[in-house]
Amino acid sequence: MSPHDNKRATMKTAVYPGTFNPITNGHTDLVERASRLFDHIIVGVVDSNRQKSSAMPTQQRVDLAKEVLQHLPNVEVRPFESLLIQFAREVDAKIILRGLRTVADFEYEFQLVGMNRVLEPSIETVFLAPAEHLSYISSTLVREISSYGGDISKFAHPAVVEAMKAYRRV
Repeated sequence: MSPHDNKRATMKTAVYPGTFNPITNGHTDLVERASRLFDHIIVGVVDSNRQKSSAMPTQQRVDLAKEVLQHLPNVEVRPFESLLIQFAREVDAKIILRGLRTVADFEYEFQLVGMNRVLEPSIETVFLAPAEHLSYISSTLVREISSYGGDISKFAHPAVVEAMKAYRRV
């Protein structure tokens, strides 16, 4: 085993999955803080073909996430359309990163942890909460505000704001 292989074996890779529909300042905050905790973060953008209410195509969401997170050298963005556990195995991640905004999120997330643990006991789930001033932001609310022509600039990166305006015009 070369020193490079040994470093790779000890490298802590986390997967942060989601629809990122669109990516918000809350998502960005979570990835920024996680990037200081883990060696490598893979933001996994779930394929929109399985999401009925998707605001944007998968590739557009991937491109926006890449633009928004480009300042973080240990973060990469990839689409996926498999079970999360399969994707984590494919990218050799041993950690799933999840965000918790409210107590209501916890019940659903706790259920996911149990299912994922049964599917792959060697992969752990780590929860992070966004900064307090971002905890009320959700992609669903951002989409809704944007769909009515509201200003979402306080909730998302300027590139996302422009993409949502353009998408609304389509």
